[in-house]
Amino acid sequence: MNPSVQGQLGLILHAHLPYVRHPEHPRFFEETWLFEAITECYLPLVWRCDAWTRDALPWRLSLTLTPTLCAMLGDPFLEQRYLRHLDSLIELGGKELDRIALDPVLRPLAESAVRHLQQCRATEHPGRWILERFRVHSDAGNLEILGCAGTHALLPLLVSEPASLRAQLEVGCASHEQWFGRIPRGFWLPECGWTPELEGPLLDLGVEWIVLESHGVLDGTPTPHTAVFRPVRTPGGLVAVGRDPASARQVWSRSGGYPGDPRYREFHRDLGHDAEWDYVRPHLSTGRRTFTGFKYHRITGVDVPAESKQPYLPAEAANAVSEHAAHFVSERLRMSRKVGAVMGGTPLLVAPYDAELFGHWWHEGPDFLDQVIRRTCEPGSGLELVIPGRLAGGAAMSMPAASTWGEGGHLAVWLDESNTWMQTPLRRAGWAMRSLADRYSGRPVGAVVDRALRQAGRELLLAQSSDWPFLVRMRTAGDYPAVRIRTHLERFHALSEALSDSDSERMETDSEFETRLSEWESMSPIFPWLDWRVWRSRGE
Repeated sequence: MNPSVQGQLGLILHAHLPYVRHPEHPRFFEETWLFEAITECYLPLVWRCDAWTRDALPWRLSLTLTPTLCAMLGDPFLEQRYLRHLDSLIELGGKELDRIALDPVLRPLAESAVRHLQQCRATEHPGRWILERFRVHSDAGNLEILGCAGTHALLPLLVSEPASLRAQLEVGCASHEQWFGRIPRGFWLPECGWTPELEGPLLDLGVEWIVLESHGVLDGTPTPHTAVFRPVRTPGGLVAVGRDPASARQVWSRSGGYPGDPRYREFHRDLGHDAEWDYVRPHLSTGRRTFTGFKYHRITGVDVPAESKQPYLPAEAANAVSEHAAHFVSERLRMSRKVGAVMGGTPLLVAPYDAELFGHWWHEGPDFLDQVIRRTCEPGSGLELVIPGRLAGGAAMSMPAASTWGEGGHLAVWLDESNTWMQTPLRRAGWAMRSLADRYSGRPVGAVVDRALRQAGRELLLAQSSDWPFLVRMRTAGDYPAVRIRTHLERFHALSEALSDSDSERMETDSEFETRLSEWESMSPIFPWLDWRVWRSRGE
């Protein structure tokens, strides 16, 4: 290590979206979650990674690309829908340039938005290109792509179901290997959900390190003397790193965090909500008012009503980015010096965030991240960018405590009175899937039965996503999350009953069943290589 380095900074971005794909509809509102993230987050991040490499910076970054996100980015069907989405927004941009042609403040904002959309549109096969570029940076050693559970299930809720837990982990690692050519060394626990029972299953898959919320490390047994400022190692050898609370507050805090600065662009004021309905309707998915990305106002103030927001001034926002990036880096250095003086070594500051914060929720976030990387890479900055899990040498022995990064730090978000109804049917489906795998393992299986077992596994995995109970509790997505869980469980039970009650040979020639199966496969073709035998009992 360079003796001038006084602190190590581990930046971690968690890129994840639930699997949303609806070919049964010409356009579908929730598919725009992916389209917005590609345009505002993932492409800008790739472009910056390319620039850091081009400029020969010693950059390091950890990034989760979850299996559901990879499946959507690599899906030609969704890619074509995304391109049509861009074409529609570019058309809307042309209308805007005509509408505000004489406005010296708003027209440059519309021009900038159109240029960005055109740049996105110029990328051939954008979803697959994103995955390929991230793999290039991973192979070069600058980027470590973390693995994740198959459909982002909250793993502590599955420890009593070994088959379901194993399926989530093995499917997640197999997906990672498919897209990136290797089993992941680092693993992002969905919602940072940890319990000591996960140690063995993770180690069995070759996982070396994980990321935890602060109290997961601080409340470990024994209490690590280095707190969250160095990795810890479990008795079995799994390395864990804990989030630096100060880094989190400065970026995430609603009251004091950087994204709330009044100079930044206001997320909620958008042409899709402000314009006359007939003007924007052709450009909005499913005819519902939503965001277009054409936003002309700045935050102005947290207590300022929407109608009083002032026009966005990019130069002022750029000044804010510069100030905040400088402050973030200087605070990490100050903290490193303070902790290092007490600890007697070089501290590690782990800063994990949802990737979608940078560009979607916080328009200037990619520029902030770019400046943080560049400032940290400057000679004599006193900080070194690192992949946290690679710093396991000398890690204190400690078993981290059960924890999540959800509100309250434990499982309450996903076991709220609004969503606990999901748990019993999910458990029953998990047990039923294990029974099916046990029944059909070790005997010849026809093509249709094999397909039905694989599709049953897909439906169960998709129902287990942590996103659905979270969104139900947050009440931000209407009825859609509850409908998704119920739909996947209904399909699973239809398949399970057919597989349990029917003569398997007769199923091979049942055209009505095969037609229904084909329909469900076309709706949820995730993990086409899925092996349903992963659910079979293994002495549990």
